[in-house]
Amino acid sequence: MDHVAPDRPSSSAPEDGAPLRGKPAALHEADAGEQQAPFSAETERARHAQQRWAQVPINERLRRVRAFRHELVDASRRICKTIAGDVGKRYDETLVAEVLPLAQECRFLEANARRILRPRKSPLRTRPILLWGQRDVTFRRPRGVVAVIGTWNLPMAINVVPILHALTAGNAVLFKPSEVAPRTGELIADLIARAGFPDGLFQLLPASRDAGPQLAEADIDHVAFTGSSTTGRVLASTLGRRLVTSTLELSGCDLLLLLEDGNVPLAARGAWFGATANAGQACVGTRRAFVPRSLLEPFLDALVPLVECAAPVPLILSAQVKLADRLIADALGHGARLIRREGVEPADGHVQPAALVQPAPDTLACREAYFVPLLTVVPYDTVEQALAWDAECSYSLAASVFTADVARARTVATRLRCGVVHVNDVIIPMAHPATSFGGSGASGWGRTKGVEGLLEMTVPQVVSAVSGSFRPHFDTLGTHWFFDPDSFEALIKLFHARSLRDKFGAARHLAGQVLGTRQRGPSDRFRDSQ
Repeated sequence: MDHVAPDRPSSSAPEDGAPLRGKPAALHEADAGEQQAPFSAETERARHAQQRWAQVPINERLRRVRAFRHELVDASRRICKTIAGDVGKRYDETLVAEVLPLAQECRFLEANARRILRPRKSPLRTRPILLWGQRDVTFRRPRGVVAVIGTWNLPMAINVVPILHALTAGNAVLFKPSEVAPRTGELIADLIARAGFPDGLFQLLPASRDAGPQLAEADIDHVAFTGSSTTGRVLASTLGRRLVTSTLELSGCDLLLLLEDGNVPLAARGAWFGATANAGQACVGTRRAFVPRSLLEPFLDALVPLVECAAPVPLILSAQVKLADRLIADALGHGARLIRREGVEPADGHVQPAALVQPAPDTLACREAYFVPLLTVVPYDTVEQALAWDAECSYSLAASVFTADVARARTVATRLRCGVVHVNDVIIPMAHPATSFGGSGASGWGRTKGVEGLLEMTVPQVVSAVSGSFRPHFDTLGTHWFFDPDSFEALIKLFHARSLRDKFGAARHLAGQVLGTRQRGPSDRFRDSQ
């Protein structure tokens, strides 16, 4: 899937909230052929709506968010039925993993968005003496038109969070749902409309494969994308040509690291829950359990009964069924032992959850991203060895550390590249609405959720106001005593010299400058010689 965006800064003018923008690069290149950017009518309508919306007070915007939360609750059964029709998810799973976290995120915005987005004054104590009289305020301006390209595995929670963040920050949104969950996309659009967001501010695009590349070529200012690393790389390359920003929440191959003092049965249960949650179709699913070699047998004693009683589960993407077979065959070819329930033949489109014990750390199942209920269990001899193996994996989204020493876990976390580290838990802590989510490396960049997720939908704009009329820099350089090299040297010494003697001498020199009594210095003699 291709994604491209306009060749212009992604910020907003303080006067009208409109993006500070020029003509899209794609249009410059197509002028001769009278070509139009895709979705031109939708983006133009969105821009007009966004300019008006950016002027709406934040309290009024948040009233719409609160209304959306109420609509969400009223439509909870409808949401469950729609998601079940799209991706086959059980009602209880949808309520716990989609409706409740999304309602909590709305409430977080209602309570905190004013504070997060309010202008921030630079403290006077940080102002250099040369900028005396200057006042700096940093404003958070909307990006303009934000494209949200949705996913299917959590089609409400994952997609609606960036939509609401973008709208709260004053943006317009063009939403392209996953082709796997088209009815959920329609439901999202209906709830947005019922919440009273202005007409044209949020627009639903076709849930088709073609709509993604077309939206990428549209006149947009920012892209929020959730999906595979393969598609994310194409997106990043395409957007990079036009210097358009993006938030990429991509694949993971998440680690569970059990330390020597960790609760072994708890870690085993956590690893299996993380591997099988949402039938293994989660970007933050646990793929690798690194276990101290001395604790391998106790860990397996707790894990094997869980694995052997697991029933086959359906996968939404048929290609993942074939991938599961390939991952297992590769690991077995490198000496791994397979554990799974015997005597069960999965139906078409289903897979049997399984664990691979003692695969080589460089097997595909320890390095690749996949949406399959498959866990690898890798024994290690030292924590340094385990961290080195983790660093060799290109994916870095989330991780878990199981230990009795939280302080030690935080130290270990400094060695991990991922954006989220859980201590003695997996996946569920990410439901906290105030904390951000995102990865690095092949797992993408940028953040969703929480404070950072809201700020991601804005750009900072600094407005500096200077009082008075003293502007020596307006004079020709060298004609004002302020620019005398000796004076600059004295000024530097006054604030940054090592000794009080040097600072006192610098103060005397500057006082002489102001009073017109200073002694001739090296710069005078140099100018006399010219």
